[in-house]
Amino acid sequence: MDVDTRLLRSFLAVAEDGSLTRAAERLFVSQPALTKQIKQLETQLGVRLFTRSKAGMALTEPGQTLAAQVPALLAEWDEVLRETKSAASKSARVLRVGFVGSAANEATQHIIAEFARRRPGWRADMRQAPWSNPTAGLADGDVDAALLRLPFPGQDTLRVEVLFTEPRWVALPTAHPLASREVIDFQDLWDEPFVAALPESGWWRDYWLAADERDGHPVRIGAVTDQPDDWLSAIANGYGIALAPESAARFYSRPGVVYRPVSGVSASQVGIAWAPADDGNPIVHDFVRCCLDNV
Repeated sequence: MDVDTRLLRSFLAVAEDGSLTRAAERLFVSQPALTKQIKQLETQLGVRLFTRSKAGMALTEPGQTLAAQVPALLAEWDEVLRETKSAASKSARVLRVGFVGSAANEATQHIIAEFARRRPGWRADMRQAPWSNPTAGLADGDVDAALLRLPFPGQDTLRVEVLFTEPRWVALPTAHPLASREVIDFQDLWDEPFVAALPESGWWRDYWLAADERDGHPVRIGAVTDQPDDWLSAIANGYGIALAPESAARFYSRPGVVYRPVSGVSASQVGIAWAPADDGNPIVHDFVRCCLDNV
């Protein structure tokens, strides 16, 4: 019997969290989709893995047996995938670099040029990821390093060096009543609808809504998007406003959208991240050094 590793990861998340809601947030999927995956795995195995109640999800005896074995199985499979993909990139003399948003802003081109000088014959292959993948493929072994917005889910399991900090601004429709202000207090935005990023739940999305900096004031969602173009269109069309890094005003300008500084909300950071297994990889080490030396 062949079982999709995705189903095993979903099972393990529910087993560890004891809650479909918390597991769905961690996996960046909707709760109905996660429920469907668990039922699919139970059908394939022919056993019941959880008992469901108002208190949460409790493992059955077969579920406990599976939960004890799955972590080692997935860890071994992940290592096989990582080594296979890494070998392919080394053979092609390509360093796979994921990024979200504008990467390291204006420093990105200098970083790539410096890497080319340090490693003649090598190429940094820049791969942009949607907001629904905040590690830009690093967590899945699809890239060797990633330029990411901090904080991000799974950050504590990776190596991360902070490159720079920049304030969070707000993007508004040009016709918005607050657009004429030079600086906007964050509290004045609490009742505004926000354009949020996918997935539709999770603390990474909550960070960009500043959900924990509202003194308990609820967030209003006007639209949900996964790509910069859709995000900008939603704002320009008046569906909501959005917090964004200061650099978004330079990299994501468009008619109908203005950016303004915001007071009373914490700043954002950009970092270079890589897997602990690559601590001894000289190519990854050189790229990290290029990042640190060029910002």
